Amino acid sequence: MARVPVAALTHLPSRISHRLRRTREPAPPTLELTERSRPWLRALGLTAVVLVGAWLGLLVVGNVRAPVGPMNTTMALRPSLTGGTKINISPLGALSLDSHVAPVRLDVNVDQLDPVRSQALVDHPERLSGLQDEVTGDVEHGTRDLAVRSCVAVVAGATALGLAVYRRPRRALAAGGLALALLAASGATAYATWNPKSVLEPKFSGLLSSAPSVVGNARSIVTEFDVYQKELARLVTNVTKLYDVTSTLPAYRPDPSTIRVLHVSDIHLNPASWKIIASLVRQYKVNVIVDSGDTMDHGTAAENGFLDPIADLGAPYVWVRGNHDSANTQRYLERMKNVHVLDDGRAETVGGLRFAGIGDPQFTPDRSAVLGGEASEELAGDRLASALRDQRAAGTPVDVALAHEPTAARETDGEVPLVLCGHLHHEGTEMLRHGTRLRREGSTGGSGLRAVEHQYPAPVQASILYFDRGSRRLQAWDAIELGGLGLTKAEVSRHLADDNRPGTTPSATPSGPPSRRSP
Repeated sequence: MARVPVAALTHLPSRISHRLRRTREPAPPTLELTERSRPWLRALGLTAVVLVGAWLGLLVVGNVRAPVGPMNTTMALRPSLTGGTKINISPLGALSLDSHVAPVRLDVNVDQLDPVRSQALVDHPERLSGLQDEVTGDVEHGTRDLAVRSCVAVVAGATALGLAVYRRPRRALAAGGLALALLAASGATAYATWNPKSVLEPKFSGLLSSAPSVVGNARSIVTEFDVYQKELARLVTNVTKLYDVTSTLPAYRPDPSTIRVLHVSDIHLNPASWKIIASLVRQYKVNVIVDSGDTMDHGTAAENGFLDPIADLGAPYVWVRGNHDSANTQRYLERMKNVHVLDDGRAETVGGLRFAGIGDPQFTPDRSAVLGGEASEELAGDRLASALRDQRAAGTPVDVALAHEPTAARETDGEVPLVLCGHLHHEGTEMLRHGTRLRREGSTGGSGLRAVEHQYPAPVQASILYFDRGSRRLQAWDAIELGGLGLTKAEVSRHLADDNRPGTTPSATPSGPPSRRSP
């Protein structure tokens, strides 16, 4: 038997004790075990890395500089809940287009007008005939470059952030792949929901709200639907002209065969409204002004002097009584030469269109609710509808009906192509069941003295309605909204009548909110 040294026997107990302690002590939990026990946490973390990394990639390297005609532009994709396209034309403002529904928005910034290319157009105006094709090619080329750059940007951003967070190449590459898949899915969604006609209905903001001619006149908008690229090229061409004048915005030159009607309502004794109306009459070359009531606030004789500026607005003024307008108010307006007061279904031809209207049967300047008020509105609407039928039977059909309250206006359904109203202090449009379009105007007075009753001042709203002179049917309208008391916002939204859209039919279900008495 071999001998064991005494020194080894001396250290044996301590070694055994040390090994026992190592086997008894549990190993510390690792990140991998924690992730395996909570897979949802790992997925949530990876999703955050993909989204943040892709956004940073687009922000840092996702921009593409592209010449579009005589202009230098920057195109970029940005995360968005609603999608669409935004064209920034600094310092004039921006145009927003509902071009698609996807979690990405296309931003196009017009950086500057290239002096060399612009001067070439000035020196050789014959090149303008080919500018639209040139712009179309530039936009297509820039969009392709943007798609490639965006793919590289989201992959690089998500991969880099994944590597910084996980420090594992496989996990970082997975993040980059998911970012690319997300961008591809967003692109597919944008393609599936692409609306080429969105360029026909832009929303203007900033100084561009003073220049709706950037997208052409009413007749060209409702007749030239066929090619989106031509309309986009026309927009860029007109923006070029807009830059060329630099110091002043171009005057709006509507089609001479278009009848232009300015619809206002619910002025409520706001003296600033007359200056706004006069400005719109000059800018849009308005043929007729239509006021759907509540011009006053209490209808007293002392308020009558407020109406005197109507005589100097420069256009015929068609008016119906609202629930804040008294019989005294109506008599005062009837004595003014350029005012056409409509009541009890009476019809008049003004500015090439035949109007008929009825005053509000209620007089509630204190905004009180009257028992049976709804029934009286329906009865007034029935009288107006009966008068419309009589006019049609006599061979003088009415083009536009007027009432103050939406309840009365809805009773004319099927008897007239268009009925205008107000009362609710917010604009809206709906197609009634039997084919009549109801157009409700907001408050052109910004709710008058009640503008500061709520947290934010009420906006000032009005509309320019475009009618074809031959058919006397509504073709399009511009909804104008100005910031209320103390605000400087200005927007103009272009809308097309549904029956002027290829392949569409009027809706059979009213979509507007129910009427209410309080305004």
